[in-house]
Amino acid sequence: MEKPSDASHTECMSILRPIRDALDVLNGKWKLPIIVALTFGEKRFSEIAREVHGITDRVLSKELQDLVMNGLVKRTVEDSFPIKVTYALTPHSESLGEVIEALRKWGVSHREFILKSPTTETAQRAHAVANDQLN
Repeated sequence: MEKPSDASHTECMSILRPIRDALDVLNGKWKLPIIVALTFGEKRFSEIAREVHGITDRVLSKELQDLVMNGLVKRTVEDSFPIKVTYALTPHSESLGEVIEALRKWGVSHREFILKSPTTETAQRAHAVANDQLN
């Protein structure tokens, strides 16, 4: 087997490094659903929890902290009684619009691909999810 050249390794790393950075920020199953929920406007914690089905309050709290730390979500505390805390997307998060749309399109295409192959275990699971509920 031929050893890759230093140039190809450098080129590969220049492609992978920013992808890894993006995945580090958006990792897990909850961050993108939270971002999508917030694309429809500012929300309180309980509103996000209702829209992102299946997330626990503890996980939602941690994911929101991570998104705030990465500059994708703004947390606003209103000095009122009772205190009102809201979450909204930042202008920086708008840069994810094309990424989210590309993922949505790929997800639709991939689901169609899998559903056309009813003999595979993945297709059987996809049929079950499609007939029961979408996650």
